[in-house]
Amino acid sequence: MRGLKVLPSGRPGRGRLYVNLPDGQAVAWYDRQANRISVLADDHREAVLAALRPYLSGTVSIGPPPVPTAADLRRLAMPPDADLAPNRPGEALLAELEHGTAGTRYRHRLRQDLTAQQRMGDAFDALEPDGWRTLHCVPLPGFGRIDHLVIGPAGIFCVRTVPGRRQRAVVGDLLLTVGRAEPRPDPRWIRGAAARATAVLDAKVTPALAVVDASRLETAPTVRDIRILQPPTATPDLVASPTALKPPDIEALFAQARDTRTWLPPTSPPRSRPTPAPPGFGARGPGRSPGDR
Repeated sequence: MRGLKVLPSGRPGRGRLYVNLPDGQAVAWYDRQANRISVLADDHREAVLAALRPYLSGTVSIGPPPVPTAADLRRLAMPPDADLAPNRPGEALLAELEHGTAGTRYRHRLRQDLTAQQRMGDAFDALEPDGWRTLHCVPLPGFGRIDHLVIGPAGIFCVRTVPGRRQRAVVGDLLLTVGRAEPRPDPRWIRGAAARATAVLDAKVTPALAVVDASRLETAPTVRDIRILQPPTATPDLVASPTALKPPDIEALFAQARDTRTWLPPTSPPRSRPTPAPPGFGARGPGRSPGDR
């Protein structure tokens, strides 16, 4: 059948490929990770295979869509603008550099931060074949944004990325110092952000600092609760860590974390004003006032 269009979904190279009719109706999709084609309309099967042939590799399974899991149902019920999964590393910095009016010096620092986040983000994204899932630029009310939330077999990691600028970096209990610059409160911040994420996801979240391109990295011996990551050994260290989460748990937590509504503070119902008691109706019963005996 002519006119079928193949359109990507999600981050380039990592999401599904959808096959749509000319009117936009989807008739199939190709899941690259599972290497499986789900066909919605069997009468278009041959045309779907022909349209997807340039994108296929290896042994591909074909069949009807699998029964959706609880994580799939949660994702399908999510409004498109509430999904954090398409966020690129440094998404907020990209927007600020594109539309902001900051001075040259500040923009230079933004670019350094962006380069560091992109490098770490690409490294985390590359862990997907090993069962890891990563969200970038996660809004955390009251704390700002989590640079990377990494969920995988070794657990959940709340990662703050710091550019090392090819200088000596020292991580202390409360402050991080790069070169001769003013100390930054990154260790204290990441602890608070991880504690908040733990409460939101109802699962243990480990704080982590990723220091990129430092000439030397020193960590105080008392810093034991923060995972310190440094390329190029950062992601291999995570993969080699003991297993803490099973694949279904990883997918369920990822589905929960990718929804922006998960991170919003709970809204408390408005307080209702007490109904005034009718005349003569005291707190001790009808017709009795507190002074009565």
